[in-house]
Amino acid sequence: MIRQPETSDPFPLLGRPFALYDTVLDDVGQPIGLDVVYLVVGKLTGLLTQMEAGDQLEVWGPLGNGFSDLSGLDHVGLVAGGIGQTPFLAYIRELLGSRGYGGLPARRRVQRVSVFYGVRSADFLAGVDDFLAAGAEVHLATDDGSRGFKGLVTQLLEQHERPQHLVGCGPGPMMHALAKLAQQWKVPCHLSLETPMACGIGICFSCVARIKTTESPAGWDYRRVCVDGPVFDAGCLHWDNAK
Repeated sequence: MIRQPETSDPFPLLGRPFALYDTVLDDVGQPIGLDVVYLVVGKLTGLLTQMEAGDQLEVWGPLGNGFSDLSGLDHVGLVAGGIGQTPFLAYIRELLGSRGYGGLPARRRVQRVSVFYGVRSADFLAGVDDFLAAGAEVHLATDDGSRGFKGLVTQLLEQHERPQHLVGCGPGPMMHALAKLAQQWKVPCHLSLETPMACGIGICFSCVARIKTTESPAGWDYRRVCVDGPVFDAGCLHWDNAK
């Protein structure tokens, strides 16, 4: 969670959730900073573009749970839509063993990582060269056909070899489609939800998602994305008007 300090403006007053894109290392390989990628969509992200070296931000985290340890698998597919690619560079490096995080040593967990990345047009693609340099296979889709496959990223995924495990992050409709495809393929799938958050620590209950449960007569109950997620097993999510 990131916010601008010492402000009483109601809009930047609350923090905004961001994914860890990667850590910044010094000359001897020790982490000295965080790398965060954002798209300007509101007041806070607009203010971030005006900040200069030495300006201060309030940051709290890491929060919630992370991606699964998929050690022992051969092929993992990461599926991103829109700005959903932002948590995947660090995950690629962790899976392929080029970087360790949280004080853990680097070790190779899987043999192959394929990234399926879809956006509206080529102008919105970001991080592709980083993913390639990290060792991932990258497959692109754009709505207008300006780069890569013309169509939805899930349609692109269907045209390729089926990974042993899928991980997705992006808009709700994309992740719903990915969850249905994973169910059809009988492939495990985890999704990192992009639900807006206010406190980030589970107090305000503003970021709830519907999770299937046998303990409720409705068959689902609310869970806080910031502390119970943001990563959930796709099979546990209850989608609105799901079919």
